[in-house]
Amino acid sequence: MRYPISIPGSFLLLVILLVGAQGARADQADSPVVLLHGLARSHHSMDDMAEALTAAGFHPCNIDYPSTDHPIGTLARDYVVPQILECVGPESDSEVAFVTHSLGGIIVRYLNAGDAPFRFGRVVMLGPPNQGSEVVDKLGGLAPFQWINGPAGNQLGTDSDSVPQSLGPTDLEVGIIAGHDSINLILSTLIPGDDDGKVSIERAKLEGMQDFITVPVSHPFLMTDDEVIEQTLHFLQDGEFRRP
Repeated sequence: MRYPISIPGSFLLLVILLVGAQGARADQADSPVVLLHGLARSHHSMDDMAEALTAAGFHPCNIDYPSTDHPIGTLARDYVVPQILECVGPESDSEVAFVTHSLGGIIVRYLNAGDAPFRFGRVVMLGPPNQGSEVVDKLGGLAPFQWINGPAGNQLGTDSDSVPQSLGPTDLEVGIIAGHDSINLILSTLIPGDDDGKVSIERAKLEGMQDFITVPVSHPFLMTDDEVIEQTLHFLQDGEFRRP
């Protein structure tokens, strides 16, 4: 397993976007990449990532789904899968890569544990609660939490019966980017160790992951940060994150 690090990325992002604009690699041209936003967000939160993927030669499918209305299984089967097939085509034999934020990563793991009607490519998870979040453990029983986050939010705890904990190790080629900066100091007091305000660094990790790095970014801004975007593109292209 690679050791988590934090490196600057704005200049590298500019370089890779310029290269992508000149011409994509032959093996990635028009490759589908599904974007899955996090809990209580919309597809617009992934717009910057989608633009960068397009510039680098990928074919982004920026999916919107009602994350606070249904349990994770329903979201995955009834909302995410149909939109993936609509975007990539039901007859396509291309591998489908993913870039996910928070809950989106758990949906990918849920789909992989079942009989997904497509082949998985590389997966980049941003701030995923792969081992659940203590925030859900401590606040999930409160009415305001349930109103804001819905059924899926309450499935993201750290107990053995939570969806993240029940899915087990991954056999996918997964790269994880975890934040270690927080703008929500109140929630951070509920989380042991370094965290991004919602998920701890340790609980973002996943057994079987290919690579792992940390960045000085808070949970709500992971998908729009220049360094995170650059590192995401690098993993999708090379199967590892960029080191100094």
